[in-house]
Amino acid sequence: MKIVSRAIRTKYWRPGDDYRKILLNAISAELENGDIVAVSEKALSVAQGRLVDESKARPGVLARVLTTFWMRMVWGHFLGRLCHLKKVNIERLTSYPLSEGARHKQACLQHAGFLQALRPFSEGGIDTTNLPYSLASLPIESPRHLAEEIRRIIANELGKAVAVVIVDSDKTYSCCGVHFSSRATNIPGIVELGFFGYLIGRALRWKARSTPLAWAGSRVSPGHALRVAGLANKARGYGAGRTAWEMAARFGVGLTEVDWTMLEQVEHKPIVVLRPT
Repeated sequence: MKIVSRAIRTKYWRPGDDYRKILLNAISAELENGDIVAVSEKALSVAQGRLVDESKARPGVLARVLTTFWMRMVWGHFLGRLCHLKKVNIERLTSYPLSEGARHKQACLQHAGFLQALRPFSEGGIDTTNLPYSLASLPIESPRHLAEEIRRIIANELGKAVAVVIVDSDKTYSCCGVHFSSRATNIPGIVELGFFGYLIGRALRWKARSTPLAWAGSRVSPGHALRVAGLANKARGYGAGRTAWEMAARFGVGLTEVDWTMLEQVEHKPIVVLRPT
């Protein structure tokens, strides 16, 4: 089945924005019955105010060990190569920022747990990209309920029967019908293995696609959900950058010096409409 995707540009979503109203206005002229509406978890998380200011974190001993030894030494000199990370990312890990990095790891330990904090990036869905200053977004609390709410609003307000999927750019790894995710997902058939899912998938070079966190409006197989999530992420692009380093370099500032105004200058496409044909 061929799937045509169209990314929908909107304003940059800030905390407190009415994402329901923004979403309906953005897709009202685009939608047909049977479409799939993919929404970025990051945008929803920001609009819901699920943010943590990492500058206020007080790193403990474990966070500092993760920063100085685990990230710089283990990931920078061993696991980064085992997982086939790009050279530029390995270089970033070997010079992982001590102060900001320790605060980030402390936030990860508090909100995602130890095993997720072992990951080099996007620990447990905690994300600092496309956010200003020292802010990081936390995973939304109930993606299944939120997907169903959005589907219901579309049906009631626009009169369209669609499927809704909430997508995170964090990867799920697949091989021979087996799917390992590195964070929690409500899609049956995708097994969450956390840090080990990331390690296995990267090291063995399994097929990597964005993670569908929840699906509402129809039955779906894990393979189809992953295909849709991958297409949506590709159509949406990376905003200000794939990583906090890319984002800061784009604006020519330090890692914690990007502000809201800078981010509003970037094309923001948190919604993708996909149409099976």
